[in-house]
Amino acid sequence: MRDLRTLGPWLRRFLADYIFTERRLARNTQMSYRDSFTLLLPFISTKIRKSADRLNVEDITPALILQFLAHLEESRSCSVQTRNQRLTAIRSFARFVASRDPAHLAWCAQIRAITTKKAAPQPVSWMSRDEMEALVTVPDRQTLRGQAEHALLLFLYNTGARVSEATRLEVGDLQISRRGDNHALVTLHGKGNKIRQCPLWARTEDTLGELIQGRETCEPVFLSRHRKRYTRFGVYRLVERCAAQVPSLAARPITPHVIRHTCACHLLQAGVDLNTIRAWLGHVSLETTNIYAEIDLEMKAKAMALCSAAAPRPERPWKENKGVMAFLNAI
Repeated sequence: MRDLRTLGPWLRRFLADYIFTERRLARNTQMSYRDSFTLLLPFISTKIRKSADRLNVEDITPALILQFLAHLEESRSCSVQTRNQRLTAIRSFARFVASRDPAHLAWCAQIRAITTKKAAPQPVSWMSRDEMEALVTVPDRQTLRGQAEHALLLFLYNTGARVSEATRLEVGDLQISRRGDNHALVTLHGKGNKIRQCPLWARTEDTLGELIQGRETCEPVFLSRHRKRYTRFGVYRLVERCAAQVPSLAARPITPHVIRHTCACHLLQAGVDLNTIRAWLGHVSLETTNIYAEIDLEMKAKAMALCSAAAPRPERPWKENKGVMAFLNAI
């Protein structure tokens, strides 16, 4: 690197080498970092009237970053969470540059001094069993396309999988048609290349078994109408289209993540403990799963309100396996 002030070489090393090879961030995180600079560079170029290929590292000033963050919220209508994600990418880049060139330490300190904005936690949206069942039955299973869409929706509900986990799923990740008492399983590849297994309902097992007939183990399970692997956008579009055809869901923003929340809430209603739900959903920390505990308290409060004035009997404690099997047999 001949000129340590030029932004381009630093950015190339950061995006192509550092976050990919050294930090080994998840692919979605890599894409998020890339998108942050895809938005930032044209913004700064316009503000200082300098082409992107001629920008220097210190052209990214704290004042311009604050203007950029305000632009995201006001002009692009981004949420506070998205604003903070973009700032995280910029601060990570500043730390990377300063660690390689001490001359940029002061600049890095100024960038990292920009604080994230506090945001109110988003309420957890989820669907009732009837609503979820109505959503799953929207696709026309008389057609090949409808069968694939139905299988994908049912799989998301059964496993609580993230969109990236469903789109990456291959035939070899399924353990179905197992003999004896062995339960059908699926292996999911989650964030940070973490791997977990989830049991499948008999209904899901049969649906997926029909879907993958004749395919090789390396082929994707879910194929779009173009016979290609589903994209993230394609899954979101499918869920939105199907939700629009369910009267009780038409006015609500239903996304694949709402189905993930629905899976967790129904597990909780079946008596499954939070730690099992944490492992089921692939959460690293139990704190992430604790949001469902608040939902459970609300459900219990409503149940108490409906109870008679008679003295309540002590609640029978649920066992982990019993709760899981109750959920698995619910459909």
